[in-house]
Amino acid sequence: MAGNRGRQTIRGMIQSMAVIGIVVAGIYMLVPHDENADPIKEQDYRVELLTARRAAPYPIAAPEGLGTGWKATSVRFDGADAHAWHLGFLDPDRQYVAVKQSSAEPRDKYVREVTHEARPTKETRTVGERTWQRWEGPKYDALVLTADGATTVVLGTASEDRLAEMAGALVAERGEKPSAAPSAS
Repeated sequence: MAGNRGRQTIRGMIQSMAVIGIVVAGIYMLVPHDENADPIKEQDYRVELLTARRAAPYPIAAPEGLGTGWKATSVRFDGADAHAWHLGFLDPDRQYVAVKQSSAEPRDKYVREVTHEARPTKETRTVGERTWQRWEGPKYDALVLTADGATTVVLGTASEDRLAEMAGALVAERGEKPSAAPSAS
């Protein structure tokens, strides 16, 4: 009798699992799915940009007027880490491009760190009125500019032309520092 009861328990458990599986499959079929939807969400970086521009001791760079197809994917500002600014994008070809800035010294050490061991080349690239130094690396290539108390690095897996497009769109500005409260007389 006890052996029969054990078989009934196992059979009941299997039947319950089958019913649960059918219910889950039904729910899955009813929930709309967009197989072509882009899993990478676009990041709005305006608040972080304003914060960084107020806090950093150098003009923070961000792009203006990029063509269609560019998607911001990440943003960070770390005032404790040499005022490090990071703004990541996917370009229209879905390649990674990032803008990184810092007041870190020595400059070459900082650039090697953020580019994952890229090295300077003897080549430069003029973008607008600025001359950027080209760096090449196993993971990222980069365009590097040192000006206004900061090192700006445009790096990524994108082509040099896309990196130059980003560099050309950068506008570096300082934010207004909050004014001190008026003193009581």
